[in-house]
Amino acid sequence: MRPCARGLHISAVHHSEAGGFSNILADSPTPAVQVKTITNEGIELADGLILPGASIFLDGKVFLWEVPETRWEGWDKKHFEIFDVVVPKPELLIIGTGRRVAFVPPKLRQYLTSLGIQTDVMDTWNACSTYNLLAEEGRQVAAALLPLEANTRLWKGTPTR
Repeated sequence: MRPCARGLHISAVHHSEAGGFSNILADSPTPAVQVKTITNEGIELADGLILPGASIFLDGKVFLWEVPETRWEGWDKKHFEIFDVVVPKPELLIIGTGRRVAFVPPKLRQYLTSLGIQTDVMDTWNACSTYNLLAEEGRQVAAALLPLEANTRLWKGTPTR
C-alpha cells in the first residue's frame, strides 16, 4: 500500500482562512416568520410574539386558526379553505397535531391533494422545526399547527373569551 500523496491540512492558518462554518443560504433572505420555541402559553415566534391558539403559517404570515376542539371529529374542508384561495399555493403543508401524531382523515388529505398541496403530518414540536428548516431553504411551505394538548383549541394557561 502506498501512502496518500495529498496531505490533510489542519493548521490554524487554514481554519482562519476558511472562516469556520459557512452558511450556504447566507444570500437568502431570512423567512418572515420563524418559530423560536413552544411554551405552555403557545408558539413563540422569533420576534417574541406568542400565538395563543391553533395557527397557520403561510407565505410569511400567521393566521389564528378556528378549529374544533377535538382532533378531526367535526372537521371538514372549510377548515382548510384558506389554501383554496391563496396564490401561489404551498408545495407542502406541514400539519402539527399536538403532542402526538394524529393522522389526518382521508377526505381532508384528498381535498388538500386536489389543490396540489402535499401534506406531512407530525407532532407540533417537529412540525415547527421542519417548517423553520424548509422556510429557511426558501421552499413554498406552510404549517398548520395545533396546541400540544388534545381536545383544545388554545394552549394551556391561555385565558378564554
